[in-house]
Amino acid sequence: MIELRRDGDVRILRFDEGENRFSPGFLDELEKILDDLEATRGPRALVTTGTGKFFSNGLDLDWLTSNPDQWNPYLDRVHALFARFLTLPMPTVAALNGHTFAAGAMLALTHDHRVMRTDRGYFCLPEVDLGLSFTPGMAALIQARLPKVTAHEAMVTGRRYGAEDAREAGIVHRTAPEAEVLTTALEVAAPLAGKDGGTVAKIRTAMYEAVLDALKTG
Repeated sequence: MIELRRDGDVRILRFDEGENRFSPGFLDELEKILDDLEATRGPRALVTTGTGKFFSNGLDLDWLTSNPDQWNPYLDRVHALFARFLTLPMPTVAALNGHTFAAGAMLALTHDHRVMRTDRGYFCLPEVDLGLSFTPGMAALIQARLPKVTAHEAMVTGRRYGAEDAREAGIVHRTAPEAEVLTTALEVAAPLAGKDGGTVAKIRTAMYEAVLDALKTG
């Protein structure tokens, strides 16, 4: 479901569960891997990626429909996941290998850098078309990590951004063909692995204090 492997000083976290939606089991496994990752010492950076045509499509709406009484506890877990990535004690890069939608797009925004595949996949916040509003924590995250004009357009229109449009809009930093997305992300991450992780976490925590507070309050 989720694989963690090492390439020099870079850890590669790969999602491999279809659309990589945040099912309770998916969250259980990811939280445990992050526990193990945070317990490591020495130079390190993290690259997160998916498999096939999906990076992540976000919330597990089918599970939520079957478990409506779990909506608030479930969102609390997702908010906590976003906060955790924002404060991870290491540089982070998202290698967007395919569709990056909704909460999956928000997870990508918690990373320091983003590399997006050019030939397939969109970055999209489709909540407006699903009749869903953003939680205060989600809205704060998106607005803090995207240029103001882009955040407005992405949130209000649900636009689907291909790789080059996403780069021009300031959503991603680099683009690459499918075969080079991961290697490009590794090229970005490797020189950053020597940064002191604790310092990186403290800087991000201070920078995004308001976002973290909003995510914490649900």
